[in-house]
Amino acid sequence: MSIFNVWAEHHSEDFIQMNPLMKVPVMKDGDFILGESVAILLYLCRKFRAPDHWYPADAQKCGLVDEYLAWQQANIKKHCAKVLWLKMVIPHFFKCPVPQKCLDEAITKLTQSLDMLEMKFLRNKLFLAGDQISLADLMALEDLIQVISVGFNVFKNWPWIKIWMGRVEATLGHELLEETRKSIMNLKNTPSLSSDTMRKFDIMKSMLF
Repeated sequence: MSIFNVWAEHHSEDFIQMNPLMKVPVMKDGDFILGESVAILLYLCRKFRAPDHWYPADAQKCGLVDEYLAWQQANIKKHCAKVLWLKMVIPHFFKCPVPQKCLDEAITKLTQSLDMLEMKFLRNKLFLAGDQISLADLMALEDLIQVISVGFNVFKNWPWIKIWMGRVEATLGHELLEETRKSIMNLKNTPSLSSDTMRKFDIMKSMLF
């Protein structure tokens, strides 16, 4: 089993043949190919029969995990990724200035999502879906690390997020977190993109700004 998540690889011909969606991550398990991070996590839970707390068998507990996973796609995940692109990826890799207005608007939307994350999903709970860690917490942590890596303070105005993140990190362990965060925290040290990729980005800029 392998997961392809190399920078810009998703625009290569080999990758497109495997996943026409041109998105990472994508998983290949033998002849079976699966895209979308949530779908991959659910598949791995089922295939390897992960401990129940990750994706509970109980309908109501599972419903709470599903609720967050459905919400985060158009909220935390979307806005964290956009702030990462505007603050780091576009100016650093593509050497393209980002209009301050675009960055301000992205941060405003991220702030609104963080307010909802704290008010709806975190307040008075140990973890996002209840008393035990679940896939919801993994997804949220991964998204927030993206904006933390570019200097956005997710703790300043959201004390429950700080408490929750400390609890998740203590549950997962320092060694595992260091391993999984290495790539995103060192993103600025990644070599420049090829001229071909730069040309493709010129076509996509209007979709981001």
